[in-house]
Amino acid sequence: MKEQISAIEEDIKAYEIKDAASLEKFRIEFLGSKNRIKDLFALLKTVPNEEKRAVGQLINGVKVLAETKFNEQKEVLENSSEEGEKIDFSRPGDPLEVGSRHPIALVRSEIIEIFNRIGFSVSEGPEIEDDWHNFSALNFPPEHPARDMQDTFFIEKGENEMALRTHTSSVQVRVMENGEAPIRTISPGRVYRNEAISARAHCFFHQVEGLYIDKDVSFADLKQTLLYFAQEMFGEKAQIRLRPSYFPFTEPSAEVDVSCTICSGKGCNVCKYTGWLEILGCGMVDPNVLEASNIDPKEYSGYAFGMGIERIAQLKYRVNDLRLYSENDVRFLKQFTSAL
Repeated sequence: MKEQISAIEEDIKAYEIKDAASLEKFRIEFLGSKNRIKDLFALLKTVPNEEKRAVGQLINGVKVLAETKFNEQKEVLENSSEEGEKIDFSRPGDPLEVGSRHPIALVRSEIIEIFNRIGFSVSEGPEIEDDWHNFSALNFPPEHPARDMQDTFFIEKGENEMALRTHTSSVQVRVMENGEAPIRTISPGRVYRNEAISARAHCFFHQVEGLYIDKDVSFADLKQTLLYFAQEMFGEKAQIRLRPSYFPFTEPSAEVDVSCTICSGKGCNVCKYTGWLEILGCGMVDPNVLEASNIDPKEYSGYAFGMGIERIAQLKYRVNDLRLYSENDVRFLKQFTSAL
């Protein structure tokens, strides 16, 4: 008896209902006036009295299963007919498109990975900063242009001056204040400057700044670190050159160029036929910056560098308009699907 019940139960589960005709056949076979489940009730009288209750519950369970399936499939067919189409349950589902990571996120991760391989940790800090961490501790004089409303987004002026950070160097100050030398860290993050939006500039962008402080750190260490980075990012044939520059928080300071990735240094319209492309700024940490964070400049020295992630991404992926990174144009973003 139980075998017969199980067989009918399996038949109900496996019954394929595609349209109204197959639904009606199902009803007749399992719920009609002469259905197979009724036959089971007829056989129930042959079951020993002590088993009748258990067997009866099994039969009722099969009946409920048939009624549930009938009602569910009837509703599905009615809904599909209301929409003017029939559902083919044998068809595969719609494919799901695989998304892609944003080019800025891709380049950020690659930069972090490169510096992680030579012992740099990752440090992060707030995007709304006070005057001390954003300016004063970094040797910015009160009359410096960066403190001008035309260059910086100030939230509060006066005694408790607060602004959207203009660089991630503010994170480096926090690391120096709260940590102990030696320090070797990079600080990736979003920064803000009050600039007109164009193909080459934006009011917000992303930076990665690096800091290394230890005993007997030299400019040669800085140059070799940046050469290693350039060759890991742009290929083993990449070369760098350093040009004298000025930053309030480093002395001496330099701008760093990499050999053009498009023409291999021969000269093209992208590098303005110089064979070089500017990628970052760097220098030895100014003793005043070390003293501001209670680090003895007579015992320790260090170097710092900073680069715009958008700039590196432009060179790596040959993007000619900075605004594309923040416009959410799917046509642009889909180009990076294979870079996962």
